[in-house]
Amino acid sequence: MKNYSFLLFAIILCFMASCKPGVSTATLTGKWKYVKVEHPNASPPDSMRPDELAEASPYIQFTPEMKWNIVWGGKYLSHGSFTLNGNNIKVNEKLPDGKTRDFVFTVTELTETNIVFETIGADGSKVTAVRMSKF
Repeated sequence: MKNYSFLLFAIILCFMASCKPGVSTATLTGKWKYVKVEHPNASPPDSMRPDELAEASPYIQFTPEMKWNIVWGGKYLSHGSFTLNGNNIKVNEKLPDGKTRDFVFTVTELTETNIVFETIGADGSKVTAVRMSKF
């Protein structure tokens, strides 16, 4: 009986260790400067050249009010609202014609200073960014 208890305890401990907490508004909030943009699903896969990225100086900003915006080349490129579900950021983008579209950013890494998120599909991209500031 002791061996079964130990085995059950070990399984539960391994399960708990493998569960990472999801993304929270507190950890996500801030301005994140893009340092790498990849298109892994393109044929062939590619990424932006560092000089192009430096010139455009893109960033994404997440607010405590669950709003986001992307600035690219000093101009607002996109904006909207978001909700969180585990490691997914469900984005509702407001389009210029007044319509909206929904898509998901999957966060694969999030620390106090770095974030990696990606979208799926043929046009999917993977972005690595560093925190510029917090709110």
